[in-house]
Amino acid sequence: MTVRTSGNVPGVPETTAAVSDPCAMLGTVESRPISPVFVGRAPELTELGDALARAGASREPQALLIGGEAGVGKTRLIEEFCETARGSGAQVALGGCIEIGSEGLPFAPFSSILHTLNAHLRDELAAAVAGQEGELARILPELGETAGEIRDEEIGRARLFELTARLLERLAAHRTLVIVVEDLHWADRSTRELLAYLLRALHDAGIVLIATYRSDDIHRRHPLRPFLAEIDRMRTVRRIELGRFNRDEVRSQIAGIRGSEPAEDTVDRVFKRSEGNAFFVEELARGLADGCLYGLSDPLRDLLLVRVEALPEDAQRVVRIAAEAGSTVEHELLAAVCQMPEDDLIEALRAAVGSNTLVPTQDGTGYRFRHALVREAVVDDLLPGERTRLNRRYAQALEADPGLVRAEVGATRLASYWYKAHDAAKALPAVLAASVQARRRHAYAEQLRLLDRALELWDDAPPEVRQGVRPLDYAEGYPACGCDDDALRFLDLLAEIAVAARLSGDSERAFMITKRALRRLRTENDPLRTAWFLMQRSRLCQGTGRGDGWEDLGRAQELMRGLPPSSVHATVTAAVASWQMLHEPGPGTFTTAERAVELARLVGDEEAELNSRVTLAGLSVDAGDVEAGLTEFRTALDRAVERGYFAVIGRGHVNLPGTLEGVGRSREAVEVTDQGTELTTRYGLKNSTSWVLSNRSESLQSLGRWPEAGQAATEARRLAQNSLALALAASRLTVLALDTGDLTAAERELAFAQEHYGTHDPQPQHALPMVRHALRLAARQGRILDARTSSCAPRWTPGSPRPAPLRLAAAVVGGHRGGGRPRAARRRPRPARDPRPHPGRRQAAGPALPVWDAYGTAVEAELRRAEGRDSPDAWAEAVAAFTPVERPHELAWCCRRWAESLLHGTERATAGLDGRTPARSRCCCSARRTPPPSTSAPAPRRRARTPRPARPDTSRRPTGTRDSPRRAGAPPPAAPPSPWG
Repeated sequence: MTVRTSGNVPGVPETTAAVSDPCAMLGTVESRPISPVFVGRAPELTELGDALARAGASREPQALLIGGEAGVGKTRLIEEFCETARGSGAQVALGGCIEIGSEGLPFAPFSSILHTLNAHLRDELAAAVAGQEGELARILPELGETAGEIRDEEIGRARLFELTARLLERLAAHRTLVIVVEDLHWADRSTRELLAYLLRALHDAGIVLIATYRSDDIHRRHPLRPFLAEIDRMRTVRRIELGRFNRDEVRSQIAGIRGSEPAEDTVDRVFKRSEGNAFFVEELARGLADGCLYGLSDPLRDLLLVRVEALPEDAQRVVRIAAEAGSTVEHELLAAVCQMPEDDLIEALRAAVGSNTLVPTQDGTGYRFRHALVREAVVDDLLPGERTRLNRRYAQALEADPGLVRAEVGATRLASYWYKAHDAAKALPAVLAASVQARRRHAYAEQLRLLDRALELWDDAPPEVRQGVRPLDYAEGYPACGCDDDALRFLDLLAEIAVAARLSGDSERAFMITKRALRRLRTENDPLRTAWFLMQRSRLCQGTGRGDGWEDLGRAQELMRGLPPSSVHATVTAAVASWQMLHEPGPGTFTTAERAVELARLVGDEEAELNSRVTLAGLSVDAGDVEAGLTEFRTALDRAVERGYFAVIGRGHVNLPGTLEGVGRSREAVEVTDQGTELTTRYGLKNSTSWVLSNRSESLQSLGRWPEAGQAATEARRLAQNSLALALAASRLTVLALDTGDLTAAERELAFAQEHYGTHDPQPQHALPMVRHALRLAARQGRILDARTSSCAPRWTPGSPRPAPLRLAAAVVGGHRGGGRPRAARRRPRPARDPRPHPGRRQAAGPALPVWDAYGTAVEAELRRAEGRDSPDAWAEAVAAFTPVERPHELAWCCRRWAESLLHGTERATAGLDGRTPARSRCCCSARRTPPPSTSAPAPRRRARTPRPARPDTSRRPTGTRDSPRRAGAPPPAAPPSPWG
């Protein structure tokens, strides 16, 4: 049976086709159809329908992966489901991964998907992308000009993924979206990573996300295999494996194709030969219909070529030329390569489309093979020399007229054709140009592959070609060439490879390339490039667990001494200031940060300047110049938002609330995190949002708002995208578990945090909280000796993150069963404070801020208690110190200690216990949502370190005080958890 089909865009009436549509020239052609009857697949179609219903009803994303061997019917199943989805009112958008030889185009399926959505929902999409057009233009070029590069390209890639997810969620707000990615086995790595991100990040939206792949192509080393393994760990993704048809289904398929019931012997022969593969059943059934019974005994590859070899000579030639172009070929490009008279070309194409060998593409601008198996068979049938010649002709045609293909794919296609034409002189510049385009789309894995090809072609290309290649658009402060001929050097190529490898996640490759470059530089007097590569290796050392990176960074700093200002000099100095602030802050750190700001200004790098100003602001606050430092913070951040410097926005809004928390302004820190969360979410800085929420959790915990703190920490973990962000969220959850008495959760979260922080790059801001958590946990579990060992571990230098809470925790642990003064709690004498703070002069024990004075007072009181010299006066001073600061938990604990000291000390007459103390304690505990000490532990004598005194003469008891009554023999209830031990 045959039907009439248009050569135009599927689904568009022939009379409405645009005159410019090249496929319209085919007119109406005879086409042999696939079976008009949908055979089998009832369970799979039901599962897809259920996912569609759930997405529409619950507004929760649904994700499915459909696998099966080539020809088993994945595409037909998707077509049937999509028709059902459209009938229910859903918006459907499909995109296929494009094969060009063995390579795909970056984000090709998502470009097609967004193109479809833009065509159908233009106004809504425009509103959804408002303000972010430049970023999303990397995937959908029709949005306008692509945004410029940013300093931190890792942030740029993360933003692109997050903005894509948020765009799809906005478009699905009032409808169900069905998004299909076909032929995932051909996907480039960037496409796989974006798909994985969407599977994790989409939420609260009626989206059905489907991807198909060939299961028989996924060999052990196929890049899709680890992706599938990762997906299998997601409980939200369902896998569907399509099997072959059984004999009854094969009969139904043959009947649908032929329009009548087949004979049983025919069913047996087709079923045996096809083994139930739907595509082979179709080919064999069509062969029978044409009387080609001999085809049943031919090898399957030959069977696929029978259809091609039955075409007229010109049509066979066109099909062979089209096969070498890739999965699809544009009509104008095909015409340029075929070099046939227009009428002859149209007739040849009419024959190829009529036989269902080729079909028009969805946009009506070109052709694709109806099934990839046919194209693969045609390509395999070409001679090696024939393939080389065809690729050369494609490259020449595209080079002569780049408008033959879409601008966003032109560079990649040209590079591929010249490379397969084995012409190093032409391929090298084309490959390098394509690598720049890939980087601008944040497709770093594809950029790395192209740069590897450039490395392969480098020695084969003539010297004049290498010298004629202009330097690439370098990122990350790499020095300009500076050569007389301004040509690309081999070291410059290695620099691009090193950065692309790191950004694509291949840190080991980046490390190897960096070492290779440094070996080559030993024989050259090039301090700028040497320093740049040293800085890259320093960063890689930290990222791969090889160390803290200071050795290379220090060498780079030495190389810069005495040199004139340059972008490398500014970048190295800024990196040194940042490293010192995190690892070993000292008097010279402030000077280094000031120098980094000055150098950035001199070389005109405003983003680097603002980044260094954020470092300088934090150092100013640590040095005691709090208001000036906070003002500098806000000024730099406002400018960064105005100029769109996303790396500075993310870092600044992480550091500012942490700094406010550090000086005891927790309530203000919470307010700042509101703005930080809004900005980092708006700009797609998902990992920065995680850090901001972790800081928010800390400040909320300090204010006693524990339920809110737990919610913030949990959300921070959900959004975290690297090990440090995960560790920080776990650290916050550890504190909350300890404070609420859930020791099992505290132990689990602490182990998680320690694992993700690692041991290769110890930073005080990470190490000190870990020691404090371990100390508190050991004490709460009764492992006093372990706790005392932990309390001796940490070391800090002046300017390190404030260690007073750790000192206090160590002091509390030291007091268990009598322990004297633990080393970690020993308080160094505070030097005389200069009333005129200077930002470059750091105090030996940190700035004398109220919150740190309060901690210091509590440490001294707890140490006296541990040594058996408990004093109500000392605890009264601690209560007075904590009263004006935003630390209700600590205040409540000091009130409890004061009460204990008054009840069991020997200085009752001098201190006195007035009626306000228990009331203050109840008030403080109410603020932190815990029972007040006066009711939780009515008999604090159990915890006294001195013998129980004789009952005093009530006539001498100070006015307004009374002993806490306790029924004889009744055990005292457990004390509330200490904030320190």
